[in-house]
Amino acid sequence: MKRGFSDRIGPVLSIVSLVVIAVTYGTVASWWNWFPAPQIGLAHRTMLEVSENWKNDIGLEPTRHLVKPVGGDPDPERGLSGTPAGNAADGYILVAGLNETQDGPFHVVRLYDGQGKEVYRWPVHYDLLDSERQPQNVMLHGMEVFEDGSLALTFDGGAAIARVDACGQPIWTQNDRFHHTINRDGEGRLVTLVDDDIVRLDENTGKILSRVSLRKEMVEGENEDQKGMLEIRTRTPENADETVTYLDDPFHPNDAEPLRAEMAGAFPMFEAGDVLLSMRELNMIAVVDPETGRMKWWHFGPWFKQHDPDFQPDGRITVFDNATGTGKSRILAIRPGENKVETLFSGSDELPFYTWRRGKHQILPDGNILLTEAEGGRVLEVSADGKLLWDRHMKWDAEQNVIITEARYVPGDFFENGVPSCNPGHGT
Repeated sequence: MKRGFSDRIGPVLSIVSLVVIAVTYGTVASWWNWFPAPQIGLAHRTMLEVSENWKNDIGLEPTRHLVKPVGGDPDPERGLSGTPAGNAADGYILVAGLNETQDGPFHVVRLYDGQGKEVYRWPVHYDLLDSERQPQNVMLHGMEVFEDGSLALTFDGGAAIARVDACGQPIWTQNDRFHHTINRDGEGRLVTLVDDDIVRLDENTGKILSRVSLRKEMVEGENEDQKGMLEIRTRTPENADETVTYLDDPFHPNDAEPLRAEMAGAFPMFEAGDVLLSMRELNMIAVVDPETGRMKWWHFGPWFKQHDPDFQPDGRITVFDNATGTGKSRILAIRPGENKVETLFSGSDELPFYTWRRGKHQILPDGNILLTEAEGGRVLEVSADGKLLWDRHMKWDAEQNVIITEARYVPGDFFENGVPSCNPGHGT
């Protein structure tokens, strides 16, 4: 017997209804981040990550560390262009990043003299510092240099901070989720970051001396204004039974620089030892008492996704403004207590300069600016009026450069025994 129309259309309508309900729920779930939208999003990102970087993860090609040069088609013969002048010509420049030959350790720190010639390189053996992660899956990021030729290092995606000698052998190691920058305070301490905490360590032993937490002391302190600002990146509950929760990586602290005693006189609002903190996800920099977490001063923007705020001897704070999404990064300056923000340098069509994340700057004693274009794999120096003096592409192959995370100038007499060297028997 033939089924009637109503009998045949019933199952179809049921299926259509289920599809409509599924699509509607899926749309709403994506809007409000309900299950299973976060799980699907994570799975999708993981699949993309694996498909893009499987060669890196099995050791064939360091795809996580390779970038396209900024500013059009790369010159296959690129390298050093121009000649260091002024202070740079009288000292050394250290460059931290990937070993471009992959013959030996995965990461290295290179040392160039005033003529731009490589005169030494430190091997960085991450496998000596952490047995849980492969070197190709961490990013050498923080670097501090000592007069005896040793280095302090941290690694994004890793779990170690270490001081290594000129041969790359560990002097001391601390294992935790250290990340981003390291800065010496001039009093025998290193200041760096562990997760969302500002940490101070003894530079000779690696012992942790103090730590202050963004999520605890800084948010849960008695200062209501401070609490309100730091809780900006939270998720609003949808009903009375839910609680306020933080968004993913709500602060993303990426620099903690101590105010050194010799510079404290230029900053009457602060004291020696106070820490200049950069919180990328808030587009905010602040000066923090590292004992209590109280913010003595703060400023939002106009920088966007910034890195590397630095105290300067003239009482200004300079900021590496990534200006993510614009294609033109900038170096800005502000004087605490004033709202005026100056532009010291900006990328342009004539002089492309852009790194959507990471990046460093250093104001040299002669007023020139040393720049680390991390996501372009280039170091450059510009004059105070914005003219390019020289640049160096850290070339991997005809099309790609290697990511570099920091370039640092030191005076010609910085190293107490001259250019570092490795003792016989260690090898590099």
